[in-house]
Formats: sequence, C-alpha cells, structure tokens
Amino acid sequence: MAFLGGLVTEARIHLGEAPDPMTGMRRADLAHAQYLIEMLRMLQEKTRGNLSPEEDREFTAGLVDLQMRFAAAAGPGGTP
Repeated sequence: MAFLGGLVTEARIHLGEAPDPMTGMRRADLAHAQYLIEMLRMLQEKTRGNLSPEEDREFTAGLVDLQMRFAAAAGPGGTP
C-alpha cells in the first residue's frame, strides 16, 4: 500500500494541494494528476480480489477523494 500512497501523494502535488518536494513550490499540473488518477484506476481493477477488505476500502476511498478533488480543480469542463 506504500506504493499506492506515493501515487496518491504525487497526484495531490500535481493538483496543487501540496508543494513539490524538489522545489518547495505549489503548481497545478492537471494533465499529470489525471494521468496518475487513471493509473490508480487501472491498478484498482488489476488488484481486485487480491486485496484485504481493509486495503480495498482504503484504496477506493483514496481514489474517490482524488477524483472529487480533480473535478473541483478542473472546474466545469472537467478536463485540463
């Protein structure tokens, strides 16, 4: 789950919610955030049935949270 947590953190950085650890600056890159969210969706599909119920709940909750944050950041158009 640490790998998935890293992807979630990276997506939040690209949503502009956290500073880039290399530069210390906040900058939104919605295209990259969208890519990471899609990668997480693919990983969720590929790991279905192989996670414990708790891991599955955490994964789903994290992904839904990212999708909602992306929708808010992207605005009415919904895409970067």
